[in-house]
Amino acid sequence: MGLLLPLYFCAFVALMVGSEGGLANGQYYRHVGNRRLPYQTFFVDQSGRGNFSTIQSAIDAVHPNNTFWICIRIKAGTYREKVKIPNDKPYIILKGQGRRNTWVEWDDHYDTAQSPTFTSEADNIVAKSISFRNTYNNPANKNPTAPAVAAMVKGDKSAFYRCGFYGVQDTLWDVQGRHYYHKCTIQGAIDFIFGAGQSLFEQCSIAYFGEGVEPGTVGYITAQGRTGPYDSNGFVFKDCSVHGSGSTYLGRPWRDYSRVIFYNSNFSHVVHPRGWSPGAGSVGKEQQLTYAEHSCFGPGANTSQRVSWVKKLGEAELNQFTSMSYIDSTEGWLNDQPF
Repeated sequence: MGLLLPLYFCAFVALMVGSEGGLANGQYYRHVGNRRLPYQTFFVDQSGRGNFSTIQSAIDAVHPNNTFWICIRIKAGTYREKVKIPNDKPYIILKGQGRRNTWVEWDDHYDTAQSPTFTSEADNIVAKSISFRNTYNNPANKNPTAPAVAAMVKGDKSAFYRCGFYGVQDTLWDVQGRHYYHKCTIQGAIDFIFGAGQSLFEQCSIAYFGEGVEPGTVGYITAQGRTGPYDSNGFVFKDCSVHGSGSTYLGRPWRDYSRVIFYNSNFSHVVHPRGWSPGAGSVGKEQQLTYAEHSCFGPGANTSQRVSWVKKLGEAELNQFTSMSYIDSTEGWLNDQPF
């Protein structure tokens, strides 16, 4: 059946283009009342009652260089597979049945690039209500701690709603591009949100997984990779919650101009009093880093013992980074996604 679906999809699109469709940034979708819906929906069900029994086979059925939104609806369950959306398959929506009910799991740890359970290379990708886990170190076990990525996001204009990302070291590799994470859970212990994405994390749960490392180890939430003073990328956490067990820094730099901002977020006791670490490579270059906290609260938000090089941003800068315009200034790509 999988071989017939690309042909079926082309015929379906040919019938549907017209007054019922809308074009926004090259992305076609259907109008039903005031709602924008994808043109095609595939169903994944491990029991064999859907179009496909694996998520990857559904992605493989999408025509290369697709320009029409396609939704892949995934029945609750644990999918033991690696999933990859290649760069020539944009406009895909992965929709599970709840992040506590729909899981994609694998346990690769050969190296950072090889290990991701989920890889998204294409632009214009949406994921909703689904979780990605690298099981090599999560749940906690006796395996040596190693880079084991749960999700790698490389494409531009990608959004994740109520998704989960679970690992220990290098959980979420936010490689590059503009990304939006809304009401997601991200769990890990060492550099578990890293990369050079230009990303806004809003109302997310940032869960420090102290059980996954040796007792007494201090972790790192972020390792952001901005390389130059004029690069636009950075991680912004807005209205988030930082919690867990053990002790963790908010971040350390991966590159010389690393930028991370926490805004109006709730810090539990897990946040180390120093807040931030320069790491081994940025000692003496701390003034190049942009690490900032504003209007944060909770027992871990006391800044009296913070490192001296934490930045104080003015209102104009804060507004620039904490508004949607930081990731979507002109194109309106977030509003053009079908729901």
